[in-house]
Amino acid sequence: MKHRHINLSLVVVVVFGLAIFFTLSCSSDTAEGKVERVDRVKMRQYMVRGEILYQQHCQNCHKADGTGLGRLYPPLAQSDYMLESRERTARLIRYGLQGAIIVNGVEYNQPMPANPNLMPLDIAQIMTFIYNSWENEEGLVEVNDVVEYLK
Repeated sequence: MKHRHINLSLVVVVVFGLAIFFTLSCSSDTAEGKVERVDRVKMRQYMVRGEILYQQHCQNCHKADGTGLGRLYPPLAQSDYMLESRERTARLIRYGLQGAIIVNGVEYNQPMPANPNLMPLDIAQIMTFIYNSWENEEGLVEVNDVVEYLK
Protein backbone atom coordinates (compact mmCIF):
# COMPACT_ATOMS: atom_id res chain seq x y z
CA MET A 1 0.00 0.00 0.00
CA LYS A 2 1.41 3.35 -1.03
CA HIS A 3 0.87 6.41 1.11
CA ARG A 4 0.58 9.75 -0.56
CA HIS A 5 2.18 12.68 1.16
CA ILE A 6 -0.11 15.68 1.13
CA ASN A 7 1.49 19.05 1.43
CA LEU A 8 0.02 20.38 4.70
CA SER A 9 0.43 24.03 3.73
CA LEU A 10 -1.58 23.44 0.54
CA VAL A 11 -4.42 21.90 2.59
CA VAL A 12 -4.39 24.86 4.97
CA VAL A 13 -4.52 27.36 2.09
CA VAL A 14 -7.40 25.51 0.40
CA VAL A 15 -9.41 25.19 3.62
CA PHE A 16 -8.80 28.83 4.52
CA GLY A 17 -9.76 29.94 1.01
CA LEU A 18 -12.98 27.93 1.13
CA ALA A 19 -13.83 29.36 4.54
CA ILE A 20 -13.41 32.91 3.22
CA PHE A 21 -15.41 32.11 0.09
CA PHE A 22 -18.35 30.70 2.05
CA THR A 23 -18.23 33.50 4.60
CA LEU A 24 -18.38 36.16 1.89
CA SER A 25 -20.96 34.37 -0.24
CA CYS A 26 -23.27 33.79 2.71
CA SER A 27 -22.91 37.32 3.97
CA SER A 28 -25.95 39.56 3.79
CA ASP A 29 -23.71 42.46 2.77
CA THR A 30 -25.86 44.05 0.10
CA ALA A 31 -24.98 47.13 -1.90
CA GLU A 32 -27.14 49.06 0.57
CA GLY A 33 -25.14 47.61 3.47
CA LYS A 34 -21.88 48.69 1.83
CA VAL A 35 -23.24 52.21 1.32
CA GLU A 36 -24.34 52.38 4.96
CA ARG A 37 -20.87 51.25 6.07
CA VAL A 38 -19.21 53.91 3.87
CA ASP A 39 -21.61 56.55 5.26
CA ARG A 40 -20.78 55.53 8.84
CA VAL A 41 -17.06 55.83 8.13
CA LYS A 42 -17.57 59.21 6.46
CA MET A 43 -19.69 60.37 9.39
CA ARG A 44 -16.96 59.39 11.86
CA GLN A 45 -14.32 61.17 9.78
CA TYR A 46 -16.44 64.33 9.57
CA MET A 47 -17.13 64.21 13.30
CA VAL A 48 -13.45 63.91 14.21
CA ARG A 49 -12.28 66.63 11.83
CA GLY A 50 -15.33 68.77 12.65
CA GLU A 51 -14.53 68.68 16.35
CA ILE A 52 -10.96 69.84 15.69
CA LEU A 53 -12.21 72.69 13.49
CA TYR A 54 -14.89 73.56 16.05
CA GLN A 55 -12.24 73.82 18.75
CA GLN A 56 -10.16 76.13 16.55
CA HIS A 57 -12.91 78.40 15.24
CA CYS A 58 -16.04 78.17 17.41
CA GLN A 59 -15.38 76.85 20.89
CA ASN A 60 -14.07 80.11 22.32
CA CYS A 61 -17.55 81.65 22.14
CA HIS A 62 -19.91 78.67 21.97
CA LYS A 63 -17.98 76.61 24.56
CA ALA A 64 -16.81 72.98 24.45
CA ASP A 65 -20.23 71.74 25.50
CA GLY A 66 -22.11 73.95 23.02
CA THR A 67 -23.91 75.91 25.74
CA GLY A 68 -22.67 79.33 24.64
CA LEU A 69 -21.58 82.10 26.94
CA GLY A 70 -24.42 83.46 29.02
CA ARG A 71 -26.39 86.09 27.14
CA LEU A 72 -23.39 87.02 24.97
CA TYR A 73 -23.06 84.03 22.66
CA PRO A 74 -25.90 81.64 21.89
CA PRO A 75 -25.90 77.92 22.53
CA LEU A 76 -25.55 75.40 19.74
CA ALA A 77 -26.74 72.54 21.91
CA GLN A 78 -30.43 72.09 21.13
CA SER A 79 -30.49 75.48 19.41
CA ASP A 80 -33.83 76.07 17.70
CA TYR A 81 -32.21 78.77 15.56
CA MET A 82 -29.54 76.42 14.24
CA LEU A 83 -31.88 73.46 13.81
CA GLU A 84 -34.33 75.54 11.72
CA SER A 85 -31.96 75.98 8.78
CA ARG A 86 -28.77 74.24 7.69
CA GLU A 87 -28.46 76.76 4.88
CA ARG A 88 -28.41 79.67 7.31
CA THR A 89 -25.93 77.87 9.56
CA ALA A 90 -23.50 77.33 6.67
CA ARG A 91 -23.76 80.99 5.68
CA LEU A 92 -23.24 82.14 9.30
CA ILE A 93 -20.08 80.07 9.61
CA ARG A 94 -18.65 81.43 6.34
CA TYR A 95 -19.93 85.02 6.31
CA GLY A 96 -20.51 85.79 10.01
CA LEU A 97 -23.48 87.67 11.45
CA GLN A 98 -24.37 91.20 12.50
CA GLY A 99 -27.50 92.08 14.42
CA ALA A 100 -29.84 90.49 16.90
CA ILE A 101 -31.10 86.91 16.73
CA ILE A 102 -33.41 84.92 18.98
CA VAL A 103 -32.18 81.51 20.10
CA ASN A 104 -34.41 79.37 22.31
CA GLY A 105 -36.40 82.47 23.25
CA VAL A 106 -33.36 84.56 24.25
CA GLU A 107 -32.06 87.55 22.27
CA TYR A 108 -28.36 87.65 21.37
CA ASN A 109 -26.78 90.67 19.73
CA GLN A 110 -23.03 90.04 19.51
CA PRO A 111 -21.41 90.00 16.08
CA MET A 112 -20.17 86.64 14.89
CA PRO A 113 -16.96 86.91 12.88
CA ALA A 114 -16.77 85.56 9.35
CA ASN A 115 -14.59 82.57 8.50
CA PRO A 116 -13.84 83.23 4.82
CA ASN A 117 -10.84 80.90 4.79
CA LEU A 118 -12.88 77.82 5.65
CA MET A 119 -13.50 75.62 2.63
CA PRO A 120 -16.93 74.01 2.05
CA LEU A 121 -15.52 70.69 3.31
CA ASP A 122 -14.39 72.37 6.55
CA ILE A 123 -17.84 73.89 7.00
CA ALA A 124 -19.53 70.54 6.29
CA GLN A 125 -17.34 68.90 8.92
CA ILE A 126 -18.01 71.59 11.51
CA MET A 127 -21.73 71.41 10.77
CA THR A 128 -21.72 67.61 11.00
CA PHE A 129 -20.05 67.93 14.39
CA ILE A 130 -22.40 70.58 15.80
CA TYR A 131 -25.52 68.97 14.30
CA ASN A 132 -24.62 65.66 15.99
CA SER A 133 -23.26 66.75 19.37
CA TRP A 134 -24.87 67.80 22.65
CA GLU A 135 -28.07 65.80 22.06
CA ASN A 136 -28.39 67.08 18.48
CA GLU A 137 -28.88 64.16 16.07
CA GLU A 138 -29.25 65.55 12.57
CA GLY A 139 -26.93 63.32 10.51
CA LEU A 140 -24.20 63.96 8.00
CA VAL A 141 -23.91 67.36 6.32
CA GLU A 142 -22.63 66.76 2.79
CA VAL A 143 -20.00 69.05 1.29
CA ASN A 144 -22.04 69.36 -1.93
CA ASP A 145 -24.95 70.70 0.10
CA VAL A 146 -22.69 73.28 1.74
CA VAL A 147 -21.50 74.42 -1.68
CA GLU A 148 -25.15 75.03 -2.61
CA TYR A 149 -25.95 76.73 0.70
CA LEU A 150 -23.11 79.21 0.20
CA LYS A 151 -24.32 80.40 -3.22
